[in-house]
Amino acid sequence: MGELVMAQLLVIHPQNPQMRLIKQVVEALKGGGVIAYPTDSGYALGTALGNKNGLERIRKIRSLPKQHDFTLMMRDLSDIGEYAKLDNNAFRLLKKISPGAYTFILQGTRDVPKRLLHPKKKTIGLRISPHSVVQAILDLLDAPLMSVSLILEGLDFYDIDDVRDALDKQVDVIIDDGYCPPEPTTVIDLSLGGMEIIRQGAGDTSFIQ
Repeated sequence: MGELVMAQLLVIHPQNPQMRLIKQVVEALKGGGVIAYPTDSGYALGTALGNKNGLERIRKIRSLPKQHDFTLMMRDLSDIGEYAKLDNNAFRLLKKISPGAYTFILQGTRDVPKRLLHPKKKTIGLRISPHSVVQAILDLLDAPLMSVSLILEGLDFYDIDDVRDALDKQVDVIIDDGYCPPEPTTVIDLSLGGMEIIRQGAGDTSFIQ
């Protein structure tokens, strides 16, 4: 993408995303860009699957170690089988509660870049967000996003001013859809054939009882 300049700010409607603006986001992603975007669990940083440079830029922004897990943001359940191994029980669970505020830990397939897999367990985190902006981006991109939550030490990200102040010259596109408070997802590990709640977050787990 060349030397970074001030990020492009796009005001996108959270329920009815404007396609002309979504196209600009996807063009930036296909060009190797990094975006700050809203999800149902707060702002996140994302880049297109396979974009090694984008991945390293996100690591630098977040000061992440090499072993930090990224999440693949998926369009829908039909795409997950390409990137993760699903048994019948896992498939039924995902079908029941997706899209939603959940991150699923699953065994990755060969289509997942090795640098995204857990070095020992060969697992990957996957999400299907119901957020309309996320869905519109993934529909047009036709590929997953490599994504992490926007968390920086000592800072809170609730609205676009917070994001712009922190990231204006570190990302290519910042999407503004208004107030977007951070609400961590519930993390469910399905990689060993059972089901383990790794983190209780916004996603309801009463169905497990």
